[in-house]
Amino acid sequence: MGYRNPLPTVDVIIELEGKGIVLVERKNPPFGWALPGGFVNYGESLEEAAMREAGEETGLQVELLRQFHTYSHPKRDPRLHTITTVYIGRAQGEPKASDDAKAVGIFPKDSLPSKMAFDHRRILEDYLREGGF
Repeated sequence: MGYRNPLPTVDVIIELEGKGIVLVERKNPPFGWALPGGFVNYGESLEEAAMREAGEETGLQVELLRQFHTYSHPKRDPRLHTITTVYIGRAQGEPKASDDAKAVGIFPKDSLPSKMAFDHRRILEDYLREGGF
């Protein structure tokens, strides 16, 4: 009998100094704006995965400041059960969409996009409620 376990993922709230939060528009389902992030590779730490994913999707070199929260609701990702560990990071420069990001945007905390993927709106609301940015 095989085990069915949730898959570990990471997401990064990237604070672009003086400008806002970096989000990527997904080019694959589920569509919408999202925090840069993705699946953790075998043999990779959560921190390594967070920096890799953020770099692949935004072209930014991100400095991780701290771990924020972990989100594990079984329906947070409509494709399969994932558990994400969210990091807060900081970067400088101009982000550029790449990898599975269709576009990249910088959003002030009072102008988040209306269509967001996964549970990323909730994550950002938690972040802002706890004094982020």
